[in-house]
Amino acid sequence: MSYQLFTSESVAAGHPDKIADAISDAILDAILEQDPKARTGLETIVGANKIGLFGEIKTTATVDFEAVTREKIKELGYDNQNWNFSDQSPIDNNIHQQSPEIAMGVDLDGAGDQGMMFGFACNETPELMPLPITLAHALSRELDDARKSGSIKFVRPDGKSQVTVRYDGDKPVAVEKVVMAIAHDEETSPEEVNRVIKEQLIDVVLEKYGYEVDDDQVVINGTGLWHIPGPDSDAGLTGRKIVVDGYGGYARVGGGAFSGKDPSKVDRSAAYAARYIAKNIVAAGLATKCEVALAYVIGQPDPQMKAFDCFGTETTSLDEIQVFVDQLLDTTVKGIVEGLDLQRPIYSQTTAYGHFGKEYLPWEQIKTTA
Repeated sequence: MSYQLFTSESVAAGHPDKIADAISDAILDAILEQDPKARTGLETIVGANKIGLFGEIKTTATVDFEAVTREKIKELGYDNQNWNFSDQSPIDNNIHQQSPEIAMGVDLDGAGDQGMMFGFACNETPELMPLPITLAHALSRELDDARKSGSIKFVRPDGKSQVTVRYDGDKPVAVEKVVMAIAHDEETSPEEVNRVIKEQLIDVVLEKYGYEVDDDQVVINGTGLWHIPGPDSDAGLTGRKIVVDGYGGYARVGGGAFSGKDPSKVDRSAAYAARYIAKNIVAAGLATKCEVALAYVIGQPDPQMKAFDCFGTETTSLDEIQVFVDQLLDTTVKGIVEGLDLQRPIYSQTTAYGHFGKEYLPWEQIKTTA
């Protein structure tokens, strides 16, 4: 780690880009409930009082896309039409059948697209994730939980968090800055928002990880005010928060986004496989930091690249780690899908606060023996 400071950001579940991701994954899950072998490439765009559904599917499932979309938007807290976006906003459905040229290779257990994917793990946190993105996600999650529980009553369903961590070599030693953007009601003053968020949210989250931050190193709503949440202020699109979804910029980023894609799409499944391998290497004590790289070509089952880098932190020979990697998981497309049990409706759990570091997801499991 050559940076002395490193910053990562996260966003609330009601951020416009995350609304779009959530809709795409909700439709995917609804399809997989009926048809585990479905093929989907779903994109959503949300704007001021407008929702567009795009992409392609190949499935035997019968799903009311509009009903799923409206239910998800309401679940995210957008039930107020005065915000110019709600569960009553008009929907334009443009989802169509998957291209037979793509299906031709995928149906033979080949990759749904070409691309490269990366997975990462390190020992900075119990989740084996980098500290900056872990803290940023925790702040966004707590913000949403406070809104849903009513423990902080002025919060509306949109927001961002950003955390800067100071490093001494590879070791995080302090939290330097915390930045948050929070949509809130008109009745609450900016001074009250700052006080409550710092005391009831930021201090509580940082304390859980053994850190603190001074009041003068916290910025909340840099412009001073933010009342109207969601797509009325900023349009949202599926897949636009790819760095938030991954490692917060701390590790390399692959070529494709995750949400809306069934597991035949290696953009998603192979990124999960790479994380699974990297996490197990670190969890097994074979290294304190590891990045795994995979690459595929459309229609072919085997990876064109399968490599790992422990950045000199390995505690055993690289040959021994290679054996561990090869025994841990079959990295053909079929091997990943079956080995991690990915053909099921689990993807709405990934949409907010990152796709990694959540212990209940299959690619986060630690295998005691390879």
